[in-house]
Amino acid sequence: MGSGKSTVGELIAQRLGVSYRDTDADIVAAQGREISDIFIDEGEPHFRELEREAVAAAVAGHEGVLALGGGAVLDETTRELLAGLPVAYLSMDVEEAVKRVGLGAARPLLAVNPRRQWRELMEARRPLYTEVARVVVATDARTPEEVAQAVLEALELKNA
Repeated sequence: MGSGKSTVGELIAQRLGVSYRDTDADIVAAQGREISDIFIDEGEPHFRELEREAVAAAVAGHEGVLALGGGAVLDETTRELLAGLPVAYLSMDVEEAVKRVGLGAARPLLAVNPRRQWRELMEARRPLYTEVARVVVATDARTPEEVAQAVLEALELKNA
């Protein structure tokens, strides 16, 4: 979260001349409410099921650039779907995350002690991100345009 995946994903899609899709936005549109509300009202397990379904539908039906929510890789089925696809993991350190996300942002998984919780989330998720990613691109101290170009170069994709 806060890595810039939505902004960078849109830039990459523009440069490749393809469409962009975000599974978090798909969930919000389908449910008619924000992700934080789903977490509060129905809990994380319910949200993760919605997320798994949204990712499966997007992978099956979308040929452009796809951005996944930060927890999507927690699901083994999702990781299997991503195997062999040109996946980029946008990495950053906690200080950069705090600058981008802020300590008061409406992030359900960072409600108490955001720095510690972010570190704990990343410790659990980083191995899964690197498992599915073909490339890892650091976003620290880079503009979205620089990150998008680094992803295109690392994945050896051509600009439109």
